[in-house]
Amino acid sequence: MEQTEKQSVPGVLIKFAGLLGTTLSGHTLSIPEEFGTGYCSGFVFNEHIRMIISDYELTNDLIVENPEKRVEKVLFFKFQNIFQKGYSASAGKSPTQMPSVLIATSRINTGEVFAIHSNTETINIEVDVPYLRGLFSHAENSPVLQSLLHNAPPLLFEQFVHPVIQHIVDEIVDQTVQPSFQLFFLRIKAEELICRLLMELDKRKESRFYPLNDRDIQTIYKVKESMLAQLNDPPVIEKLALDAGMSPTKLKRVFRQIFGYSIYSYYQHFRMKEAANLLKGNNLSVSEVGYRLGFTNLSHFARVFEEHIGMKPKAYSRS
Repeated sequence: MEQTEKQSVPGVLIKFAGLLGTTLSGHTLSIPEEFGTGYCSGFVFNEHIRMIISDYELTNDLIVENPEKRVEKVLFFKFQNIFQKGYSASAGKSPTQMPSVLIATSRINTGEVFAIHSNTETINIEVDVPYLRGLFSHAENSPVLQSLLHNAPPLLFEQFVHPVIQHIVDEIVDQTVQPSFQLFFLRIKAEELICRLLMELDKRKESRFYPLNDRDIQTIYKVKESMLAQLNDPPVIEKLALDAGMSPTKLKRVFRQIFGYSIYSYYQHFRMKEAANLLKGNNLSVSEVGYRLGFTNLSHFARVFEEHIGMKPKAYSRS
């Protein structure tokens, strides 16, 4: 690998290749057969922004520590469940594995969230906060931008990946540009993704964001997983709060801050995605799906389904 090309490859990817006893081809590590399948590509666009694309399955977990210690404050963006090959009813993917992106400040302990150590289909982007802050002229008018760009409290957000963002992701994954244009093309797309995501976060209505710690984050994600594992059983805030060891007020506040939805709205969103999956993927009748997901009134089920999916369940099952 030429020296200039090596400088545009993240150190963590070079270390990953070394642990697998292999070398990189350009910016890409192909997983040796004895360790699994897939690939991992990494790009250092400049001193401020970096990206790793991972689509692999390892036979055993492998922890890779990042050898590059960042001095600057950094924002992390982790795109998950965004490879189109996997998100379909025929592939057996659950709606709870919908495409999403995590956005975290460098003050959050992201070792478990961002480490390259297990089976994964992700795109990770990290950008230095001072560089990003220099691109905005009126960030003080946005509470979320003010919090992220000044990196004051430890913060974590999770955002659904909407079609316009998914399209950019697809361009990154499927890019076929000539090698001489690759870094330029991917940097533009990475910055476009960051811009689009910050625009989506800016739509959130909170005027104040509270600092988060590892325990709060782990607790909220356990609440989410528990709730989505029982889509036929509407959440009861008092019970969730008791199980989480939080007050109902704190539970609702932290959940909305991370996910951008109230607990019940979030639950209902995934409930209807599961209904759509069952109607299309399992060939169940509307009544069977409604009853399976805990509805006793099928007219109410049809109304809720139409609000979230955009058409009545019977029409959707025939589309």
